[in-house]
Amino acid sequence: MPVMSRPPILVPAEAYALWAPSYPAHAHNPVMQAEQRAMLGLMPSGLQGQAVLDAGCGSGRYMLHALRRGAARVIGVDLSPEMLERAGTELAAFQPDAEIDLVQGSVAALPVPDAWANLTICALVVGHLDDLEHSLAELRRVTRPGGTLLCSDVHPIGHALGWRRDFKSGDRHYAVRHTQHLYSDWHAACVALGLRIEQVLEPMLDPADIPDGAHFDRTALEVPVALVFQLRCMA
Repeated sequence: MPVMSRPPILVPAEAYALWAPSYPAHAHNPVMQAEQRAMLGLMPSGLQGQAVLDAGCGSGRYMLHALRRGAARVIGVDLSPEMLERAGTELAAFQPDAEIDLVQGSVAALPVPDAWANLTICALVVGHLDDLEHSLAELRRVTRPGGTLLCSDVHPIGHALGWRRDFKSGDRHYAVRHTQHLYSDWHAACVALGLRIEQVLEPMLDPADIPDGAHFDRTALEVPVALVFQLRCMA
């Protein structure tokens, strides 16, 4: 949720080590729910026989969605061993008939072979990385020619309004370090890398998702909260 407080800002590895024990494998706040509706609207409904990479998989929520849509092979990569452990627990409970691997690594240097994935997902992760073009270059490398990239990030307007990606661990509040990437940055990087922008969505909050009594910046109801891209890897 967008809030105006100023909690301590942690680098992603520190933040997710603290956050992992309470981090569910579903969209657990209104911003994530808005982002997920947009992402799932762009994800193919049928992924039978396809290989799917979730780069920055966290607790595995998009891996679960891909498996429910029939993906045959799924790899989840995340920097945080604590989040990978969380994802492993969630995936073990699901027990799909598919090949699944969880690998520790960074989006900046993915431990995945070239042209492995038909579909690569990178959800709410690139804002943790300073170099957008390098991150997209890695995502393009591991995606097959003609394949699809689905990427999302917190909308840059949130950064301008002072929002933080905050969470609670114990009785303390923290925030994760985040770098603002403008639409113009995405466009320039995609042009440089030969990625075709097929769709761009800017989802808004659904007031029905906001819990009663929630404390947040009311401006969030008037502006987009996420930036979601469907990209095509050109041959």
